[in-house]
Amino acid sequence: MTMEHTVTTLPTARQPGCPFDPPKELIQAREHGPISRYPFPDGHQGWLITGYDLVRSVLADSRFSSRKELMLHHPSFDMTGIEVPPAPPGEFLLMDEPQHGRYRKPLVGKFTVRRMRLLSERVEQITADHLDAMEKAGPPTDLVTAFAKPIPAIIICELLGVPYQDRGSFQEQVDSFLGGETSDEELIAAYTATQNYLAELVAAKRANPTDDVLSDLTDSDLTDEELRGVALILLAAGLDTTANMLALGTFALLRNPAQLAALRADPALTDRAVEELLRYLSVAKTFMRTALEDVELGGQTIKAGTTVILSYNTANRDPERFADPHVLDLRRQDGGHLAFGHGIHQCLGQQLARVEMRVAFPALVNRFPTLRLAVPAEEVGLRPETADIYGVKSLPVTWDM
Repeated sequence: MTMEHTVTTLPTARQPGCPFDPPKELIQAREHGPISRYPFPDGHQGWLITGYDLVRSVLADSRFSSRKELMLHHPSFDMTGIEVPPAPPGEFLLMDEPQHGRYRKPLVGKFTVRRMRLLSERVEQITADHLDAMEKAGPPTDLVTAFAKPIPAIIICELLGVPYQDRGSFQEQVDSFLGGETSDEELIAAYTATQNYLAELVAAKRANPTDDVLSDLTDSDLTDEELRGVALILLAAGLDTTANMLALGTFALLRNPAQLAALRADPALTDRAVEELLRYLSVAKTFMRTALEDVELGGQTIKAGTTVILSYNTANRDPERFADPHVLDLRRQDGGHLAFGHGIHQCLGQQLARVEMRVAFPALVNRFPTLRLAVPAEEVGLRPETADIYGVKSLPVTWDM
């Protein structure tokens, strides 16, 4: 094993027949060692971190910054001459302390384990409604549009107080700026349209508060512009991440029939199954950080100003952390995955996502015992590696009536 391995480009596709595994080049990089050199397209010499322990340590280390204005290098194209502004007010994922904490702190109490578990009954009702509709319409169906997208969308809309009839337009806009398949112009247009919608929503909540998270936040010291940014983060995460976990997770279960049978046979397996699917799929697959000072990491010196790429999907497949890491094993004992990140930026909505998956997966597979793909597995449309969140664009399924 050498610590001087270099990865020259980030892969743009996964291996044929391996839609759930990280790209081969990243797995090979991890085999060389947990940290590799990465020359960015503009000539900046950065690092790619693929090992579990090192990714976790960077996420917990305040010497590595999340600030947007320090992300001067892109892994796929040359950003020379492009000015990077700070994150807009409220968009706290791309901020450090104390700004990050100013926006996150008022939200923490609204997404506790207890509060999210109280939502279980509502999630069960929404899930049952969509399964009823699937059954009534009959096979085949696209599981993404019939099941995976609407369940988390209704929940996040209700939490934020977004009129559900508006969901269709902003779901499309969120897909545009997170799906990795639009032009820069289309991406900016979708992002701007979403911001404009949320600005109107914040103004409405300020004038006529209702029983929801966004209305509650109007009592804080956050400005309308800040509330708009916070709402954008919550809405995008609540819509996109769980939807892709539900769809891609179902795809993975259908391709692993023994594991699917185990989940059907043993309801007590549900919690562990959800954690294993989160580890195995790692839909939020890479993030970046910038070193604020020289840092010794994995036997290397990361110079101040250097950009590091954190590979969550290889960290969650690290053989030094997980036995048989490329095997989907719903009875796996070794937890502690990084699918929700780690440290101060660990996913705020992780308990909500868990509740949705713990309800939705067993409900689906038990309602439709003969559920199966309606097309060959290789014809399932995958999101590109350029997407912020990995998943499937559609999942045609069928079952016996």
